[in-house]
Amino acid sequence: MNDRFEIPGRLRNTSLALIAVGVLTLIGGIACLLMGQHTTDVDRARFWAVLLHDSVFFTLITTVSIFIQAATSLAQAAWIVAYRRVPEAIGANVWVFGAILAVVSFLIVFTFRDAHGVNTIYKWVTPGNDKILLGKKAFLNTGMFVGFTLVTLGLWAFFGRKFRAMSIAQESAPKNDTKIYWKVFRLSGVFLLIYALTQMSTAPWLWVMSVQAHWYSTLFSWYTFASAFVSGMSLILLWVVYLKNQGNLELVTTEHMHDLGKFMFAFSIFWTYLWFSQYMLIWYANIPDETQYFKLRQQGPYSIIFYANFIINFCMPILILMSRPSKRNYFTITFMAMVIIFGHWLDYYQMIMPGPLGENWHINWYEIGIFMGFAGVLIFCVSRTLTKSSLVPNNNLFLKETIVHLS
Repeated sequence: MNDRFEIPGRLRNTSLALIAVGVLTLIGGIACLLMGQHTTDVDRARFWAVLLHDSVFFTLITTVSIFIQAATSLAQAAWIVAYRRVPEAIGANVWVFGAILAVVSFLIVFTFRDAHGVNTIYKWVTPGNDKILLGKKAFLNTGMFVGFTLVTLGLWAFFGRKFRAMSIAQESAPKNDTKIYWKVFRLSGVFLLIYALTQMSTAPWLWVMSVQAHWYSTLFSWYTFASAFVSGMSLILLWVVYLKNQGNLELVTTEHMHDLGKFMFAFSIFWTYLWFSQYMLIWYANIPDETQYFKLRQQGPYSIIFYANFIINFCMPILILMSRPSKRNYFTITFMAMVIIFGHWLDYYQMIMPGPLGENWHINWYEIGIFMGFAGVLIFCVSRTLTKSSLVPNNNLFLKETIVHLS
């Protein structure tokens, strides 16, 4: 089968328009900082924190596609083969968002300072006489930050492109040849080990948790993973539905969509479990060094986001996606996929922004414009990648099994 995707003019124009909005928003933000007569340290911190927020969020949700490829390869799962080209295309573009994240985070670490010479986003960069920050200097230092960031993003980008390259190479391999298959199997195990040592531990500590370096949580990496995973699955679903509506992915049936819906539902519950576990233990212990993280978010000016986070990311999925018919209805799962992505974008917003901004938060043209720019880059890059090969992974050893797949 040769199921080729051609980018519709409307999709291409939409992606370019979103990118233009993002670029103009970025230019507007720079202009406000340089020309504004009443620019404050909070304004400068907000400029960089928004870029950090979106670059972290989009990097993590696209990397989920690499994780899914590796996990399903090790599990020898056939259900995903019908639309495997979608996570491959998303994962192959992790390098784009990883490069943006590296540039943004390094500029924050090495150049951002307020009027008093303090880095108010990553306070551990300029610890002064802060005994807590000085006590964590063995891990929280610029050398460690740069090293872990480069190695992590470099490995994620490598595996994202490597898995797609091997999948395409399988098409021209001899029929039923298993050489590439077992190579992917072995590399999947390697990637999952790397993913466990990065996403499941060090990366969220450095990029996100160290924004409030006095506070820490042993559940934080799992919490950020759950948030990214359900968003990444929702992103895959949106692309599958779009391609299906364009007349592509003929092998994809309601059974495959049901599987994606089940993952969206299940990991929304898993995210809630981790959210509650992290919150409940800290609330119960009532240790000031730990509860100050939630006090600002639950009882302070971020309370509306705190409770909206719970409603959007738990109440809506469990009420709407619990029944079997809802997970097999294209409109319902598409709507919920967009809701989930937005909800977890808010989740990452409240993880990052209270640290540098304190009580001075707001979401207006700058936050929305930068988000639109990142979304445009994602649509543009993934759609271009999808055009470069057949959407059907011909010669895949599990192709026949996915055709007859039943939930």
